[in-house]
Amino acid sequence: MTARQNSGGCRPGCGACCIAPSISSPIPGMPGGKPAGVRCVQLDADNLCRLFGDPRRPAVCERFAFDPSLCGEHRDQALARIAALEVQT
Repeated sequence: MTARQNSGGCRPGCGACCIAPSISSPIPGMPGGKPAGVRCVQLDADNLCRLFGDPRRPAVCERFAFDPSLCGEHRDQALARIAALEVQT
């Protein structure tokens, strides 16, 4: 995440929330959304969202906020915890 994306505690370059969960709403480049575990096409090589601050960013992504209990201490924990939550829902 860039400095402007880092508000709220997000780890720079984590991208777990752009990989682990399914997203059912359209995403530019992914009109049918994305399945769980699939990297969003809008996630760049540095794991930064290309749509941050863009009105085309899905509302579900806009509402997803950093939560230490969900995101854990590092990216691997975030991926595992979000994936586990996805399986439960």
